[in-house]
Amino acid sequence: MRVSRRHLLQITGVGIVVAGVFPRMAFAARNAIKSMRTGVQPGGKTRFVVETANRPSYTLVYGENTLTVKLSNTPADNSVSAKLASGTLVRNISQTQIGDSVNIVLDLKKPVAEIPKNQIMILEPNGDNDYRLVLDFVAGTTKANSTTTTAAATKTPEKKHIVVIDAGHGGKDPGCIGKGGTKEKDVVLSVARKLRNSLKDAGFTVYMTRSDDNYLKLNERAEIAEKRHADLFLSIHANANPSRSVKGFSIYTLSEKASDEEAQKLADAENAADKIDVSGFESFSKDIRIALSSLQQHAVAEMSEEYANGCARAFNRAGIEQQAGPAVRHAPLAVLRSTVPGALIECGHLSNKAEEKLLKSSSHQDKLVAAIVKSIKNYDFEA
Repeated sequence: MRVSRRHLLQITGVGIVVAGVFPRMAFAARNAIKSMRTGVQPGGKTRFVVETANRPSYTLVYGENTLTVKLSNTPADNSVSAKLASGTLVRNISQTQIGDSVNIVLDLKKPVAEIPKNQIMILEPNGDNDYRLVLDFVAGTTKANSTTTTAAATKTPEKKHIVVIDAGHGGKDPGCIGKGGTKEKDVVLSVARKLRNSLKDAGFTVYMTRSDDNYLKLNERAEIAEKRHADLFLSIHANANPSRSVKGFSIYTLSEKASDEEAQKLADAENAADKIDVSGFESFSKDIRIALSSLQQHAVAEMSEEYANGCARAFNRAGIEQQAGPAVRHAPLAVLRSTVPGALIECGHLSNKAEEKLLKSSSHQDKLVAAIVKSIKNYDFEA
């Protein structure tokens, strides 16, 4: 029996819910390369480590005798020299700026096989170390110019994977409200219902945290994903910004450290607002705190990141406008605190007049749903 990364971390957890009603913004701080090094691991594996100031968003591209690590929202920094160990497959390492990303090109003595996902790690800051992207690889063959983020052919899943859809807010909590009076809770419920129907048609098992205009307490949303043994949890939201000109989608995954100051502001607003007028909120037990802390373990974090990047690509390919800055951001969003991989999707800005009109329209909601469905079909549940 094959055990996935997700099931290695299967525990009983309790989730905390987000429900922001305050104005929110998100402008990303750029990442920075801190160090690079190679080493030799048991079994003759070559290890490459790149240390960055913030959690890296990466793509791997395989060439004939090269391996390129593309870091988004990161400037090249040629003052950072790689420390090359002897006995590895790496001859030299160089950096090239391509738009808003840096390409770290590993010149190899031999071609390398495509790196298995369990040989790719992002380590959290620890002591004197910042975030570290770690790659372990061996010589082999792979299709030149292939990329780890190339989506698989869209198909109906052989196994009925379980997706839990969370329509944000609801009941006494309207979420953000557009200038035209559009309530976030209504828009996201409409999108969530359409998404449920489309996913069921595609062969998935789907549950919703709410299917009508009701309010859920703090621990109920993510707990539903746990109880349903979900393979993926998606929380659907719409955004707001004090600047009416800001528009576009963004996608968030859980991190104890926000990717930027405004991502932290969004998390603070979301996490605090849902505690308003909720009775019986008590401190979590030691066991639950231990369960919640496990969410930053490698497997869940990596699977969430993988899905979020795939979803962002699907939105971009569908022509859905992206908010300025990186599409995928990271924040300590309480609704994502579970052992289930997941993401919070901000579909657009109700504070922008044109986008408020779009988000209300059935045709645009269908466009959003089609992109999300495609991203789920292309997601590797069995990794």
